Amino acid sequence: MRPTLHPRLVNGRFGDPALFVEALHRREAILFDLGDLSPLSARDLLRVETVCISHMHIDHFIGFDALLRVNVGREKRIGMIGPEGLIEAVGHKLHGYTWDLTHKYAEDLCFDVRETSGAAARFRFKASFVAEPFHEPFALPGLTLDWAVLEHHGPSIGYALAEPMHVNVWRNRLEERGLAPGQWLQALKAAVRDGAGDETPIALPGGEAPLGSLRDLVSVEPGQKLAYVTDVADTSANRAAIASLASGADLFFLESRFAAADGALARERAHLTTRAAGEIGCAAGVRRLEPFHFSPRYEGAEERMLAEVREAFQHLPSAAGRG
Repeated sequence: MRPTLHPRLVNGRFGDPALFVEALHRREAILFDLGDLSPLSARDLLRVETVCISHMHIDHFIGFDALLRVNVGREKRIGMIGPEGLIEAVGHKLHGYTWDLTHKYAEDLCFDVRETSGAAARFRFKASFVAEPFHEPFALPGLTLDWAVLEHHGPSIGYALAEPMHVNVWRNRLEERGLAPGQWLQALKAAVRDGAGDETPIALPGGEAPLGSLRDLVSVEPGQKLAYVTDVADTSANRAAIASLASGADLFFLESRFAAADGALARERAHLTTRAAGEIGCAAGVRRLEPFHFSPRYEGAEERMLAEVREAFQHLPSAAGRG
């Protein structure tokens, strides 16, 4: 199966947390956390349409201004989700600037902000980013987003992003039918994912055909799952919630802030050690574990940190995350 979700840590294992996720054949991208975003190009930032925030400590939220700056003056809607207090935090960020020239623009930039508690608000550029009522449900077409409220020094949200199913196109069958690949395949795959009836018309190059006559061109497989958890205390409640959230994930990005020998420091600062991360990844039964958010105190010791995670999670590839 060719993966649909293609994530990359914006700042590597040691820098501010930010995970940039691209989806195959989609222009839009997803960001998990808003640490330093300077390594991302303007083109990357302009693709971001969904932002999932764990919590609002500065190293997870400082990048909001970069995302705002590149999108001002563009017709854009960005969905955000995070813990209780996110609406207020976004409002304070936006209201730190003067918006007296918005009437000169035709385009409207919107931030649709939701909290995991259910609260929601919309901030529109054309309304000088004054909070407005907002009631639309959260949705990522073709994907699902689950979350768990975890404990750090306050709430920290962990996320799991998944395809409910993966629709694979058989190129050899396209060739046998004389059909050229193209954008029409996205409509075909969407119809299959949505459970459309056999009579549903699908536009083809130069005509159309009912879905039922095209089903042999595709196969349906279990979808890809990606999980992201950072800044959590090593408690039994957190371990159980994280293992449930990330259960069976193909790829799990999990903070591993402190070395195994520094367990007391990890407990004091409500973070995980390398050993705890490996154990949690193992309990969740994930296929691949990607440790990150290493403390700067371990600069130059990345291989040792990875080895400690690997020792607790035997399936961690020795070259995980390189390149």
